[in-house]
Amino acid sequence: MKKTLADYGREWLDTLVVAFSVAMAFRAYFYEPFKIPTGSMQETLWGWHTEAGVEKGAFDVLPLSVLKWAWTGSRVVDWKSPVSGQVRCTPRNDGFATVQIGTCGETWSLPTDACRAIHGKFVRKGETLWKGSITTGDFIFVNRWKWNFVKPQNGEVMIFSTTGIDQLPQGTHYIKRMKARPGETYALEHPVPGRPETVTMGEGEYFACGDNFNNSFDSRYWGPVPRENLRGSASVVFWPFSGWRIIR
Repeated sequence: MKKTLADYGREWLDTLVVAFSVAMAFRAYFYEPFKIPTGSMQETLWGWHTEAGVEKGAFDVLPLSVLKWAWTGSRVVDWKSPVSGQVRCTPRNDGFATVQIGTCGETWSLPTDACRAIHGKFVRKGETLWKGSITTGDFIFVNRWKWNFVKPQNGEVMIFSTTGIDQLPQGTHYIKRMKARPGETYALEHPVPGRPETVTMGEGEYFACGDNFNNSFDSRYWGPVPRENLRGSASVVFWPFSGWRIIR
């Protein structure tokens, strides 16, 4: 019996459903992709970061700029101000800041470190707001199965949910390095003035700190991470391609 277009359509639909289910199961139980949003784990892992004043070169013109971005995750921009007024930047928790100019109700987004140079500045319409190189943060795979068989170890890079942790935005995920496990006492390498220099973990508690201590909002400020919040350990950087590496 000859197949109809409807028969072929059902076969393709079945194949797509199976492929989607396998991909979702792989993500949920084995390796989950995760985007590094900020610079709290530098130099181990990089979030969005910029270099001001970089001029466009031969590889910053289409189509070579696409290849450069795929390989390095970076691009050179020259953003012009759409209106005149004073620049106001409000940092977010995703590596970006919300930018508003003058009394204009419209807002824009710029990497947080780029905003440090323009906050409070007066610009005229058409004037360069910011020019330079923007590099996308690392994309990594999170190992979701490892801690089902072995206990988490100090020194591992951990990804955890912020749900239920006071002072943190709810419903998102953070990435830090594990410094202390349940029952352990940890003498902070970089204590925060006015806060404890030594901490002891209770049952099911983990202490998490960023590698970039000067730019990391971590357990030193808001306390330990509960065991049920752990998602997994950072495994490898899979993009940008030039930065592929095993995470230590």
